[in-house]
Amino acid sequence: MGGLQINDSSSMEASDAVEKGDQPNKNDAGAAFVLESKGTWWHAGFHLTTAIVGPTILTLPYAFRGMGWVLGLFSLTAVAVVTFYSYYLMSKVLDHCERVGRRHIRFRELASDVLGSGWMFYFVVCIQTAINTGVGIGCILLSGECLKIMYSNLYPDGPMKLYQFIAMVTVVLILLSQLPSFHSLRYINLASLLLSLGYTFLVVLASIRAGYSKNPPPRDYSLDDSKSVRTFNVFTSISILAAVFGNGILPEIQATVAPPATGKMMKGLMMCYTVIFFTFYSASVSGYWAFGNKVSSNILKSLLPDDGPALAPTWLLGLAVIFVLLQLIAIGLVYSQVAYEIMEKNSADVKQGKFSKRNLIPRLALRTVYMAFCAFMAAMLPFFGDINGVVGAIGFIPLDFILPMLMYNMAIKPSRRSVTYWMNVLIMVVFTGVGLMGAFSSIRKLVLDAHEFKLFSNDVVD
Repeated sequence: MGGLQINDSSSMEASDAVEKGDQPNKNDAGAAFVLESKGTWWHAGFHLTTAIVGPTILTLPYAFRGMGWVLGLFSLTAVAVVTFYSYYLMSKVLDHCERVGRRHIRFRELASDVLGSGWMFYFVVCIQTAINTGVGIGCILLSGECLKIMYSNLYPDGPMKLYQFIAMVTVVLILLSQLPSFHSLRYINLASLLLSLGYTFLVVLASIRAGYSKNPPPRDYSLDDSKSVRTFNVFTSISILAAVFGNGILPEIQATVAPPATGKMMKGLMMCYTVIFFTFYSASVSGYWAFGNKVSSNILKSLLPDDGPALAPTWLLGLAVIFVLLQLIAIGLVYSQVAYEIMEKNSADVKQGKFSKRNLIPRLALRTVYMAFCAFMAAMLPFFGDINGVVGAIGFIPLDFILPMLMYNMAIKPSRRSVTYWMNVLIMVVFTGVGLMGAFSSIRKLVLDAHEFKLFSNDVVD
């Protein structure tokens, strides 16, 4: 079927979930309620931008401190090019499947179908679950930290702790998580796009002002003296970049586009990477320039240090924090959609209606429990920079740097003598090695930090 590999021995769940045309399975509540296909290409662009261009921008200077200027800029550019290429290939595979009558709306089904392996279905489920949970934890932790930064500057001796701010954010996310579908987030995600441009601009201004102030922070761009530590830091930083550029839910985003979806995702990608160009480079360069290797895993923490005055106007930083907090709502909602889709598919009855009592009560309970779990983990293990590295290595690298190339070679079948084929093979080999080293170095750093700080710490560990 057009070179598409199909394995009839795949799990019954994977087989039943694959669509036989443009319409989802009539009994699939996950598709009908959460992944309803009603959007346009610009709606997909809003979703993509929210999934990639988020407050993790604030960790980019931190990623640079492990690599320095030259390797940092090279790695940032390389990861940007490879991820754009990867998402383009995945979109082409999805378009190919749709043309031959198999419109996939889930990453796990696409991978299982194209690669012809039932276990691949469960592999992708596990990786996506790790990504969704990791991003959820990171978003809640970062938003709680932002609230704590503001509180600490207004009330330096105030009694409130980090976990209390995490609880506040969680209540808001629980309420908003009841929005029933991915498509219903389209205008929230448009606001998210504008917010990302807003707080990036403010952070860049603040960093430049800090660097040119009368008492600028000491800037040292040197790397660690130990060669082994430098090597670990490089791979950890690359893992952070992978997490910052990572998506892991492109098929689910494309599922929100009204069929036929062919060609529409490319327009959405162009929108997304235009925003990436203006935000990622400006934030990483200005933040690392201002603070060097002393920059925190959250640049806002460097601009508002605990043991000194703010390095930029309080109103400017306060506005940036507000923008970040508002966008974190959208980030948390977007990355929770795959988890909610899995829950809905198994708990809801599509015949009862989206807002029926039969479906509303399980939705409320399950989504509340999921958000509460993410919040508990964020409060217990406040290692934001380290979490980004681990999620990038074990989650985003396999889904965004390896599987799309493999699926393109399997489904589209470019000639083995073509540049495309061997470029895909090279990217897979290189990022498999990077992923393994990144996972080791990120987990190593997480373990080292865990030995230094107690559970439910009041400070986020760099």
